[in-house]
Amino acid sequence: MNFMKNIKKYFIVVALLFLTACSANYQLFQNKPPKIGTATKMTEALRNLPEPKEKIVTAVYKFRDQTGQYKPSSTGANWSTAVTQGATSILMKALEESNWFVTIEREGLSNLLNERKIIRSSRQNYQQTTGETQPGLPPLLFAGIILEGGIISYDSNILTGGVGLKYFGVGGSNQYREDRITIYLRAISTSNGRVLKTVYTSKRILSQMVDVGLFRYVEFKRLLEAEGGYSYNEPIEICVSEAIQKAVYSLIIEGVEDGLWELKYPFDIKSDQIVEYEEERDEALNSNYFSNDIMTQRPQLGVSFGFGRMLYSGDYGNPEFSFGGNAFLKYSLDASFTVLGGFSMGRLTNKNLFDVDVFSYELMASYYFDPNSRFTPVLRAGSGYVRRELNVLTNSSLKDLYGYSWKVNGGIGVEYRLYELLSLDVNADFNYMLTDDLDGFNGGNMNDYFWSFNIGLSFYPNLRIK
Repeated sequence: MNFMKNIKKYFIVVALLFLTACSANYQLFQNKPPKIGTATKMTEALRNLPEPKEKIVTAVYKFRDQTGQYKPSSTGANWSTAVTQGATSILMKALEESNWFVTIEREGLSNLLNERKIIRSSRQNYQQTTGETQPGLPPLLFAGIILEGGIISYDSNILTGGVGLKYFGVGGSNQYREDRITIYLRAISTSNGRVLKTVYTSKRILSQMVDVGLFRYVEFKRLLEAEGGYSYNEPIEICVSEAIQKAVYSLIIEGVEDGLWELKYPFDIKSDQIVEYEEERDEALNSNYFSNDIMTQRPQLGVSFGFGRMLYSGDYGNPEFSFGGNAFLKYSLDASFTVLGGFSMGRLTNKNLFDVDVFSYELMASYYFDPNSRFTPVLRAGSGYVRRELNVLTNSSLKDLYGYSWKVNGGIGVEYRLYELLSLDVNADFNYMLTDDLDGFNGGNMNDYFWSFNIGLSFYPNLRIK
């Protein structure tokens, strides 16, 4: 016994040393050499764009943070901004990487002009001193277009969630949060001030935390506690860079499509980059702000068929799952509300006691929480008229008992629209009888009821009632 206790102690000590070593390996207080800035996925996309017929001379005066937001803080005021204030430099880098623009300095224009004054003054002094004629400075480049815009929004906690599980002191959890940053970029003609093109891009920022822990007694008065985990936060600067690069990418392609600038090789209009961008733009037009597909409103009439399992609950114990099915005719009142009428049938069984066949004629109403999305939760409720046939297996006095009764039912489910006219339905319904004779016995404080779990398809033939 003492030997086993010593083994446990040694094991715990080794485990703690292992955890300490792992912590040391992952600690961040280590000297690391500087490295070249990380390239994003959009960097490669910009570099692979088709070549321009002629590069565009472009000026950027200021690409500003227009959100006015500061970093959230739980300890007091925080005067650090939520996003970078150096977006102009990021935009200039993106323009350079695209190989479509000749960028000229305008953000530090006053510094540039002062430096040119110093050069001219120095040359004049040199010429007066030596008598040698000095060349004049060449004129500054002027821009064909000016790029304006900025970071116009930073939305925090647009989506949060998590999941966790603990069992006898051992468990783990995962939490996540999504923010979103939005960029607007517009090109303006310097000859007449006309806004040639405006593009809009957004980028989600993911933060995630995972942790695991152990908390339990290994023996009397001996408590073992261990925990670990990690968190991941996408760098804001990298996300801003990707959003700005995507804006430049969009500006180039949409400018080509509108004839604002030309490709070096006209057949590149059918290149993979442009075709993929057009497909992405079409998807964006049919998606909501969570990137879920926006579906058209369901046609007025539809039919559904489903099958699943049923489970009885009443005056007898030991219920068993059995099969059931249903068919309904649907009529849409509007995008969110639908009326269903039809029938369902199935069997309710109890182990070695009885077997009930039920036929229900039902009228229900369904509410779709997000009717224009491909995936939406559904809430439904209604009433029905039930005909039953009870075949008792062990109690001959109740053999061949037929009956009719009313029920009320309600349930929840989800709908996934496979296509515009075809959807997949999954639901669970609670069916409560208004009498207590579903199983041929009247007893207890509650009436009999049963559960039904179904999966099925809904088809909308695109017909309307005028």
